[in-house]
Amino acid sequence: MSKFRKVVLTTALLAAAGFASAQSTAYPGVGRPATAKEVAAWDIDVRPDFKGLPAGSGSVAQGQDLWEAKCAHCHGVFGESNEVFSPLVGGTTKDDIKTGNVANLKRSDFPGRTTMMKVATVSTLWDYINRAMPWTAPKSLKPDEVYSVTAYLLSLADVVPENFVLTDKNIAEVQKRMPNRNGMTTKHAMWAGKEFNVTPKPDTANVACMKDCVPEAKVASMLPDYARNAHGNLADQNRLVGQQHGANTLTPENKTATLGNVAVTSAAAKPPVKAVEPALALLGKHNCTACHAQNTKVVGPSFNEIAKKYPGKVDYLAGKIKAGGVGIWGSIPMPAQSASDGDIKIIANWLAAGAAK
Repeated sequence: MSKFRKVVLTTALLAAAGFASAQSTAYPGVGRPATAKEVAAWDIDVRPDFKGLPAGSGSVAQGQDLWEAKCAHCHGVFGESNEVFSPLVGGTTKDDIKTGNVANLKRSDFPGRTTMMKVATVSTLWDYINRAMPWTAPKSLKPDEVYSVTAYLLSLADVVPENFVLTDKNIAEVQKRMPNRNGMTTKHAMWAGKEFNVTPKPDTANVACMKDCVPEAKVASMLPDYARNAHGNLADQNRLVGQQHGANTLTPENKTATLGNVAVTSAAAKPPVKAVEPALALLGKHNCTACHAQNTKVVGPSFNEIAKKYPGKVDYLAGKIKAGGVGIWGSIPMPAQSASDGDIKIIANWLAAGAAK
């Protein structure tokens, strides 16, 4: 055997021995124990007693700069949020900071629940920001940046002053000012560890909730005749997959529905719905009604205005629908339409004939 082949064989045997020794003893042949470095990369959680919290610090002023650059577009400059995300700040008072219980949580007429009203531990804020924020780049913030952003959020809720610097040394003192710090329960027994005063047995009996229960409610609905086909045939406007399928609004409504075990019938039978102009269904199918209405201007002119301006001009109307354009009815352009030539011709004929509904 050549010297080179001996070296290769020896290397292969050593590698095989190393691989075998790295195999999991609990599950032979499956995986290997994680290295300390691998565990450290995943073991980033911060507990309410601040175990796992890395050393660092950050000021409210630094946090404001970071917030406006990376957080405000989703959560608002002052944590008031926007139409997508729930507000982070609001609903807490200085009295809540003193008592540790948010009074507005007990009000049924209070309009909403912000994060600062509900969260009981400042470690929750730090941990979530650290692992999940910003939305577009989670885990990209350095520890000092997480301290800064957390400090700014706390300052918005008056938990800390505007000149405050949050550190791993003083965060436990900040915890004593959290508005809802006394509002958390451990009766669910989901937390392990005696240091959290955990209830050993979950509260799952719920005796008070297991009598006088109402039967399961069943809800049904109907579309009234006058609104049934107002926006075209719903069956043509829904995807073919999924649980929700549009009703065929070209046919009359089934006047009998079932609510629970009780049949509900409409009070008075009405004459059958008259045949619907095919063009009306196509207007809904191709979303024409998103920009045009029958009698009033929406984004574009009403169908009646178009019909009055171009009576009998079928080919002209068909060409305008297909190509789109701008300038005749205003500055907002109508995009070119991808509907079939046949559908466009039906709509154009309807408009040229007076757009009767």
